[in-house]
Amino acid sequence: MDFGLVLQTDPPASQVVGLMRRAERNGFRYGWTFDSAVLWQEPFVIYSQILEHTTKLHVGPMVTNPGTRTWEVTASTFATLNDMYGNRTVCGIGRGDSAMRVAGRKPNTLARLGEAIDVIRDLAEGREATVDGNPIRIPWIKEGKLPVWMAAYGPKALALAGQKADGFILQLADPFLTEWMVKAVRQAATDAGRDPDALTICVAAPAYVGDDLAHARDQCRWFGGMVGNHVADLVSRYGEHSGMVPEELTAYIKDRHGYDYSHHGRADNPDTTFVPDEIVDRFCLLGPAEAHIEKLRHLKDLGVDQFAVYNMHDNREGTIDAYGSTVIPALS
Repeated sequence: MDFGLVLQTDPPASQVVGLMRRAERNGFRYGWTFDSAVLWQEPFVIYSQILEHTTKLHVGPMVTNPGTRTWEVTASTFATLNDMYGNRTVCGIGRGDSAMRVAGRKPNTLARLGEAIDVIRDLAEGREATVDGNPIRIPWIKEGKLPVWMAAYGPKALALAGQKADGFILQLADPFLTEWMVKAVRQAATDAGRDPDALTICVAAPAYVGDDLAHARDQCRWFGGMVGNHVADLVSRYGEHSGMVPEELTAYIKDRHGYDYSHHGRADNPDTTFVPDEIVDRFCLLGPAEAHIEKLRHLKDLGVDQFAVYNMHDNREGTIDAYGSTVIPALS
């Protein structure tokens, strides 16, 4: 199993770079960041510094979207980083949550997202693609490589990930839901004539190593609120008891009342009081290192190839070091 570190690009950027360097020293192979231009600093600028100050770490957004940048700009940016530092980038992409809504826009349609996946990958790898009706190719790209991994929850999005993406990003670490969603993605890949085992499966969730479970839960409760944004979209689209989405995912948001993106992904988020301890325990990895290892082994058995640690809490360095000394060696 591979491991990734997920950070927000809060200033100073040097601290983000430093934590990524620390992660690489501890055996992490991927460095991810949020991508929301209004809420945080521009990640692609920071990726350049992360790549400059690491040797093997692969970097990318978790996740970008097809609406805040034109597709040829996204492809050229990834390709430039790859040309400078070797093919060490990965494009995590989704419909767009905070990046779009903070700017007053709706998340992208799945049709637009599916088209963007093909176009961005083709352009970044030097092939011709059609953008707004015009065939274009980036001429200086010679041996570009850009895996595109798609974040998804709902049945139509899971199907699209299986049909189009090189990898699937699931932003929660509940084993029941992981099994259900991984099966859906791989079945969609099979139905599309693709090799289902060729898709990389990445589970991303907060991890907090320590013995004080109450404190760890409070530091990671924000995650249930973040996931709740996507679940609310699913409920509005399919209904709470439609059978299209497991009630294990939808039931907990019944007491959700609005969401302020100025606290998005932060431990002090006041809009997450509706998230019960049970959801925090199911969606996150908490407790001593041995508890993390046990849950990760279960996820690995379900086909998970990478666990990406959301590291937005008060024990960032300690969690990175604990994973490096105990958790990562146990799963390698």
